[in-house]
Amino acid sequence: MSKLEGEEILKKWRKNRPPQRFPIVAVLDNIRSAYNVGSMFRTAECAYISKLILCGITAYPPHPKIEKTALGTTELIPWIYFSDTLEAIKTLKKEGFKIVALEITKNSIPIQNINAEDFPLALIIGNEVTGIDDKILLNADFIVEIPLYGEKESLNVAVAFGVALFLLLEKIKNDTCNNKIKSYI
Repeated sequence: MSKLEGEEILKKWRKNRPPQRFPIVAVLDNIRSAYNVGSMFRTAECAYISKLILCGITAYPPHPKIEKTALGTTELIPWIYFSDTLEAIKTLKKEGFKIVALEITKNSIPIQNINAEDFPLALIIGNEVTGIDDKILLNADFIVEIPLYGEKESLNVAVAFGVALFLLLEKIKNDTCNNKIKSYI
């Protein structure tokens, strides 16, 4: 057994790629670490989602700390910056996106409960310390959580982002019989 490298890996992954990007936009709300932002760029590109929206204090390219972990993906995935997250969300709602906040609240539901009719979807990821601002949560259509089983109350924001994205992609792939999603892939 030998590992694949470089172009061999890309050739394998290109077979899985749909004709257009998945109907998910990620909204990075006041992420304080540029290294986390870079990691999220790389994850978003690997997941082949539609776009990243960087908001508030979130660093944006060109930035050396982002590039250190993004490894060139800032050039591969569409992104835009909004100074105000609420403005970004209002724009996404007008474009027909369901707004889904990844946060642990009294009313949050497991991310696995998202349905085919909830796409296209904008996933909001919040600040590493304070999470998602309450005014943003009030404007969300859903608040979802990733069920955890250990003693620590949360995952690193970039790790949670990756877990959430790939759970959503599995939902899309498993619900491809739904015509709304099928039109995207």
